[in-house]
Amino acid sequence: MVKKFLIASICVAAHGLFAQNGTISPYSSFGIGELRNNSSIDNRMMGGISMYGDSIHINLQNPAAYSKLKLTTYTAAVSHSEIRLEDFTQEQNTSITNLEYLSIGLPLSSKMGIGFGLMPFTSVGYNLEDVGTNANGEEVTNVFAGEGGLNRVYFSLGGEVIKNVSLGATVNFNFGTLEYQRIQSVEGVQFGTLDRRESRINGFDINYALNYTPRIKDKYTLYTSVLVNTQANLTSQNSETLGSFSLVNGQEIEVIDVDLDAVNLRNTELKIPTRFTFGLGFGQDKKWFLGGEYSFQEFSSFSNDFLGLDNVTYQDASTMAFGGYFIPDYKSLSSYFKRINYRAGIKYDVTGLVVNGSEINDFGINFGFGFPLPNSFSNVNLGFELGRRGTTVANLIEENYLNISIGLSLNARWFQKRRID
Repeated sequence: MVKKFLIASICVAAHGLFAQNGTISPYSSFGIGELRNNSSIDNRMMGGISMYGDSIHINLQNPAAYSKLKLTTYTAAVSHSEIRLEDFTQEQNTSITNLEYLSIGLPLSSKMGIGFGLMPFTSVGYNLEDVGTNANGEEVTNVFAGEGGLNRVYFSLGGEVIKNVSLGATVNFNFGTLEYQRIQSVEGVQFGTLDRRESRINGFDINYALNYTPRIKDKYTLYTSVLVNTQANLTSQNSETLGSFSLVNGQEIEVIDVDLDAVNLRNTELKIPTRFTFGLGFGQDKKWFLGGEYSFQEFSSFSNDFLGLDNVTYQDASTMAFGGYFIPDYKSLSSYFKRINYRAGIKYDVTGLVVNGSEINDFGINFGFGFPLPNSFSNVNLGFELGRRGTTVANLIEENYLNISIGLSLNARWFQKRRID
């Protein structure tokens, strides 16, 4: 029954992953879209820190944590976001639901494990309207729309090489299609103009991890980690069409393919710079944990020449995150609430995106719960995130959001030899 459920879940989730528009943010129109959060729900509710790993959860960010995995674990998560978009004059409320990831982790021995799965990497999804006037005083309407995104298939391996020191690596293959469209119409003119662009993108990157987790007084554990996510070298195969259309019936007229070869834009490279993450934490196993991380990335070197946007620049990116958990008594038989894992955290993300001269930053507060399932090590993780991204200065948009996430982490003793039949 469990195997049938797993197969059905994979089929449904995989279809949802490739079919979804994962964002409704206007800032997804830049670069290669909005970079999605690639942490598991249990880590995400601790501010997204990646250093912590245990025996029953998959750590999607830190492959060295597979050295801790003791049970076959398969996990999936969905999220729902309520978002308010506002500028100086108006606001709009909207929502979106997404599949976050689908992953499996397998212990190969008491000190080594592997994992594989798929998840969204970036998302594009926006629909914006800008109304102004031209030199003749005529009203000009521009409608900008985009959809698509990049997905990620990964394979991870991690193990303890010497006492308290674990190494790991994850190979990611990123692929997908980004579509952009601009439509312009002028008051009193019968025809409008359209510009459609499409990028088919794929490429690899590798994430290396080093964890050092010594015991302190045989009761506590010091957590230290270093993560290096190498530069993602992506290739983009581009196409563009220009044309006009009737404002009466929408019929397209004289649509032509742009010769991108003449301007060396048919095939372009997108290089997402290397990201470094350093973590430090302290805690008592199965009772409590506190930790913090700092990440930085020389994002100022990134560019997407095919889009050719004049009002966008990039600067170095960084993230600070703090979080932890508390379990009153994981062995309690008298109170279920004492066995619940209570998590909380905060993050501040300097995204590296600069629009109209203003930085687009993201601040979030996280909290959530891990609910153990009866008679097993499996659990359901429920998380909440309140945050704000962007700004209303320089004619930009501020996003205020509430994310609700549910993750299912199921454990089984697959591939382990039975001692008693």
